[in-house]
Amino acid sequence: MQSENQNNQLVVQNSGSLSFSSHLSKEDEEMSRSALSTFRAKEEEIERKKMEVREKVQLQLGRVEEETKRLATIREELEALADPMRKEVALVRKRIDSVNKELKPLGHTCQKKVKFIEFLRKPLILG
Repeated sequence: MQSENQNNQLVVQNSGSLSFSSHLSKEDEEMSRSALSTFRAKEEEIERKKMEVREKVQLQLGRVEEETKRLATIREELEALADPMRKEVALVRKRIDSVNKELKPLGHTCQKKVKFIEFLRKPLILG
């Protein structure tokens, strides 16, 4: 019995690592297998829960993105309701600015022609 216990004790080898000396009994092997299978089952459960949490987070992120888009649309609609004429006024101002740009050179040309016509109407004074 004492030699069997000695065979199953941990022995520190010269390399500093631990190992079992001799052969493990069937009972010890069974306990090791059971512990290993329990460990693997726990690892699998942790991995499964990790995947579930990841999926839930992804779903929530998708919902957040959708709600953000909805809020942006609602904000635009509210801005349009707050000042419905603002867009129309902006368009009219743009049209006025573009027409003014077109009319400016025409106005200068007209002024030159008016001055020329006034010059022609003046009687020539010969001195």
